[in-house]
Amino acid sequence: MKLSRLVATAAVIALAVGLSACAQQETPVIAPVTKDVGDLQGTTVDLVVGQVLNINTGDLAVDSYSGAVEDTSVAEFVAGRTDGSATFNPGVTALAEGTTKVVLSNSDGGIQDVTFTVDVTAAK
Repeated sequence: MKLSRLVATAAVIALAVGLSACAQQETPVIAPVTKDVGDLQGTTVDLVVGQVLNINTGDLAVDSYSGAVEDTSVAEFVAGRTDGSATFNPGVTALAEGTTKVVLSNSDGGIQDVTFTVDVTAAK
């Protein structure tokens, strides 16, 4: 009887230690930064590696914007799209430490390009 209790206690301790080790290996989630496209002109957006700038296009179609990133090793433009019932805003993903200029253009015409800077630092 004592041996079975000892084995059961050891199994519970081993399970608890094993589960706590799994929990410590999780990668933290980095929340996106959301900005209205009209608020980006001439600004600097601070991101950490892996973070995304979510660009709210307001009344304009999310797929009407294209983007040019000066240093594509630092950040990349992600086009907006509509996929069934879901709508995805355009954005910029931070890839590596550094600073780069981003120019957004709208295909609807008559809208000025939006130029801003993205400053990417290492995740903490």
